[in-house]
Amino acid sequence: MASNNLTVLNALDTARTQWYHVTAVIIAGMGFFTDAYDLFCITTVSKLLGRLYYYDPATHAPGKLPHPVNNWVVGVALVGTLTGQLVFGWLGDKLGRKKVYGLTLILMVICALCSGLSFGYSKKIVMGTLCFFRFWLGFGIGGDYPLSATIMSEYANKRTRGAFIAAVFAMQGVGIVFAGLVSMTVSKIFLMNYAGKAFNVDEVFSTEPEADYVWRIVLMLGALPALLTYYWRMKMPETGRYTAIIEGNAKQAALDMGKVLDIEIQAEGEKLAKFKAANEYPLLSNEFFMRHGLHLIGTMSTWFLLDIAFYSQNLTQKDIFPTMGLVSDAKSISALMEMFETSRAMFVIALLGTFPGYWFTVFFIEKIGRFKIQLMGFFMMSVFMAIIGIKYDYLKTKDHKWTFAALYGLTFFFANFGPNSTTFVLPAELFPTRVRSTCHALSAASGKAGAMVSAFGVQQYTQDGKDFAAPFW
Repeated sequence: MASNNLTVLNALDTARTQWYHVTAVIIAGMGFFTDAYDLFCITTVSKLLGRLYYYDPATHAPGKLPHPVNNWVVGVALVGTLTGQLVFGWLGDKLGRKKVYGLTLILMVICALCSGLSFGYSKKIVMGTLCFFRFWLGFGIGGDYPLSATIMSEYANKRTRGAFIAAVFAMQGVGIVFAGLVSMTVSKIFLMNYAGKAFNVDEVFSTEPEADYVWRIVLMLGALPALLTYYWRMKMPETGRYTAIIEGNAKQAALDMGKVLDIEIQAEGEKLAKFKAANEYPLLSNEFFMRHGLHLIGTMSTWFLLDIAFYSQNLTQKDIFPTMGLVSDAKSISALMEMFETSRAMFVIALLGTFPGYWFTVFFIEKIGRFKIQLMGFFMMSVFMAIIGIKYDYLKTKDHKWTFAALYGLTFFFANFGPNSTTFVLPAELFPTRVRSTCHALSAASGKAGAMVSAFGVQQYTQDGKDFAAPFW
């Protein structure tokens, strides 16, 4: 039986756009704001951690995180995110979206606060504590991906569904902007009161002792937006589609949706029973593969490939900015000044390149379509990355740093006015209600596998700031 014959689905699909749709975007979007802030603020503090805990007087160079430590500090949250996506995505289909939606926020609040704590003074204990809590922070963040996308998809009407799901994801751009802004602000406040000398003037006190508070404050502030969102998230009713189709309770769906949306849903128990019986096939079945196998392969593969490039750009910004000339040489500045300049560069690139791309997708996704935006984004990213790669020696000179920065910013713009947004939207729309959360989780987890290639592979070649072609084996 076609789903559009069910009154419950037709009522939700054709409902006029109402204020609660916007409220749902904000509630779900604040989760993504927090996700992005927590995942990307580590980029602004990782060099500071190296100067604080890994300075070796014998080298006469600023302290730097060893490659394995750097990779785990930056990448461990992605491992947690992948795991959390799979676990919470499956739970979302088994227990309901609402029941597990609050758990992700609680986990994010606790682990963001604990990320700034240390159970000891040695560098091994500090880094071990940080990695432990950032894994579980990532685990909570992972749950937000499939649940937020699924909930928004199931609340939205057909006409604006793509734009609303994209708007939820666009809050990731706001989170990245704030990761740079908060890091820049906190480091500047400490600089105004505790500024140290440049490293080449005073090797020891160029790393301000008070800087040990700075990275902790930046990481712990990630708990604030999640905490503010928790009450409103708990007030959201279970989605009408899940209650009616999965639980088979159209009456409860009507009551729940009637509290927040001006729509009427009829019980039609017999139709629901027939629809449910016709769509009981499990995820690992020939029926699912015949209907949605290619869709799942497509959403997983594109998200995997996209995140290799997207996270390579984001996580290695701290190493790319000095090459661009947007950040001073580490020996000529103090630890806090290095963090301030890195955060400032990240903020500017995010504000002018990353942030607008998300909202271009929101405004054009229903006009241009998902496929064209995704194809265009991949193509334009490839073009600008190829230009940067081919003309690298020319662009890295002092006279052309702003050209370099503009091309670099355009790769971010077309990542977000392109596949970074559409890979999030499509799994929420392509799959049936009963396995939607799980399929979105599988797609997102595939993306995080690509992100781990960036964190544990690509970073190996960027951290030292050397110029060489990285082999592909």
